[in-house]
Amino acid sequence: MSQSDRGLRRLAAGTLLVAFQGTTAPSWVLRELENGLGGVTLFGFNVADPDQLRSLTASLRSAGEPVISLDEEGGDVTRLNYHVGSPYPGNAALGAVDDTELTHRVYRAIGSELAACGVNLDMAPDADVNSEADNPVIGTRSFGDDPALVARHTVAAVQGLQSVNVAACVKHFPGHGATRVDSHVAVPVVDVTPDVLRSRELAPFRAAIEAGTKSIMTAHVAVPSLTGHTPATLSAAAMTELLRGELGYDGAVVTDALDMHAITKSVGLGGGAVLSLAAGSDLLCLGPLPTYDDVCHIMDQIVLAVRDGRLPLARLEEAASRLAALRSWLGSPGSPADEHNVVGLHAARRAVRLTGATEPLVEPLVIEVDTPPTIAVGDVPWGVGPWLPEAEIIRVKPADADVALLLAKARERSLVVVIKDAHRYEASRELVSALVAARPDATVIEMGLPVWRPDSAAYIATYGAARANAQAAVELLTA
Repeated sequence: MSQSDRGLRRLAAGTLLVAFQGTTAPSWVLRELENGLGGVTLFGFNVADPDQLRSLTASLRSAGEPVISLDEEGGDVTRLNYHVGSPYPGNAALGAVDDTELTHRVYRAIGSELAACGVNLDMAPDADVNSEADNPVIGTRSFGDDPALVARHTVAAVQGLQSVNVAACVKHFPGHGATRVDSHVAVPVVDVTPDVLRSRELAPFRAAIEAGTKSIMTAHVAVPSLTGHTPATLSAAAMTELLRGELGYDGAVVTDALDMHAITKSVGLGGGAVLSLAAGSDLLCLGPLPTYDDVCHIMDQIVLAVRDGRLPLARLEEAASRLAALRSWLGSPGSPADEHNVVGLHAARRAVRLTGATEPLVEPLVIEVDTPPTIAVGDVPWGVGPWLPEAEIIRVKPADADVALLLAKARERSLVVVIKDAHRYEASRELVSALVAARPDATVIEMGLPVWRPDSAAYIATYGAARANAQAAVELLTA
């Protein structure tokens, strides 16, 4: 391989954020980091505990200067606490409290934990304005449905993370909140006018840019008035003309995972990588599915696109320059804030809401209505079990529930029904309605967005299913 070929391959490698299975770095990752690989994205399956994560990130840094990223939003989306649930409430709870100082403290605490583990870029906060209640992928990940509220809390989150030298990655540009399709499985469409896009979807991103966010993540959403049928991740109109030009952003642009069906089922991994770089992205998050063979193929496709003129060399050099600026800012590992668990529970307690009155618990039966996890959240545990050890807890799928049998088990006992985003699942609503019709003295705990509630029963809204949300709900239930 000639020196120019090696230089071009190094530039191509520098645009990639790869993933791998397991809790130690494979040899190919370490070898590619030595050859200029941009960095890695870590998932729940890479994290066992803080000591293991520190060891993993140290091994990665020993091989190069990687961007080491993961999705740590607090609330439902957590990687640090994937196996037990987050000690921090997510954005919906913080938006419900609407105290930007609290949001800053929560994100500073999250950032300090990440820094202590050697993670230097957090793919957070979610700056989507959740204008569609039936949104299958955003929901409690959003601060709310008001653009001004979302904007001020996005700024607080960015400043909190970056106060401990963890780069924020504000997502999902130009906005994923108005969709009813998950981009993991198809291309969602945000069919709004340019005026609505600018006043609603873009308001938090504009505020984040003014606040100095170090990176912004693209969305695999099509905006017909801006991108036509093309996902924003692949659209120069979105990435270069709007984000770089109109909004004046000059930081690093990171793609959402390219292994999502919105990309793989349309243009493929390699094609998506080339088109996204040409459109203006700097760092390609490949997601958890691509193998080393896939990574090599993607690099080959980028090199080929430069050689045949589809991807200007200057575009790769520009991306390398932006990532060099990001690396020069990134801090070295630090220590977690002393208050990290304290502030998470404090925030969850401020967010929780009770409508109606609860009665003292008597041999409580807790029925947790099973809700399928979204791909972004994964199989993070949720529910009130850890905080109600004296309760009998039954988790049921609505389709399999025998209402008569459940009511018989609850006879002369306190009944607590736990749901998650019941507004999105008709079968869940029917089950809860049947239970509380027979037991109006029951308490319903909603651990998703409190859009729907039954006609009777005491009702506790947590605005999220994190561990901290569950503890706050039980405290209210047993007060």
